Amino acid sequence: MDTSGASGAEGLGAEGLGGVPHAAEATDAAVQGGSTTSGDSAISGESGAESVATVGSGAEAGTEASGDAAGRSRRPPALTTDTARPEGGGRAAAGGASAPARQWPLLTVLGLAALGLLVVGTDLFPQSFRVGTVLVGVALLAGAALRRALPSVGMLAVRSRFTDMVTYGVMGGLIVLLALMVQPDPWLKIPFLEDILHLTIT
Repeated sequence: MDTSGASGAEGLGAEGLGGVPHAAEATDAAVQGGSTTSGDSAISGESGAESVATVGSGAEAGTEASGDAAGRSRRPPALTTDTARPEGGGRAAAGGASAPARQWPLLTVLGLAALGLLVVGTDLFPQSFRVGTVLVGVALLAGAALRRALPSVGMLAVRSRFTDMVTYGVMGGLIVLLALMVQPDPWLKIPFLEDILHLTIT
């Protein structure tokens, strides 16, 4: 019998005494059969499993490292420190322009609405309340149009482009519609809407 095989069997037997009985049993079976194939296969199987586990943990670590490097995390932060700029919330003019020029869409909408409120408040002519209210609604409709037409509208952008368009458009349309239908002497008569208003109020 080969002396190296005997020394290997003795070493594995010592490990079996140290608390690894399966290694000692595999070594005894290999010595009796005249070959160490089963022992080698058992040891290689264990080492292979350890290597697969090592490769798996390395892949997970690499994935986490690449995610951190790209600035992405699997979980949202526990504390939000800032707010993302809404879609189309950049400057409406070049960076070298003055602040009012960079925010001209918002100032246009606010100016029309302020003019409408001024007309309603001063009551200079008989239909001033109707005209002023229509101006307020038109200001919101203008905001919806600007939100659709311009790529960047500054502080006029509150949410996504679609949400802002729907919000400004619906509110502006309702204000204009109600201003045209208000009593006395309405400029627009829609029978089923009048019935709905009467049922709602009464």
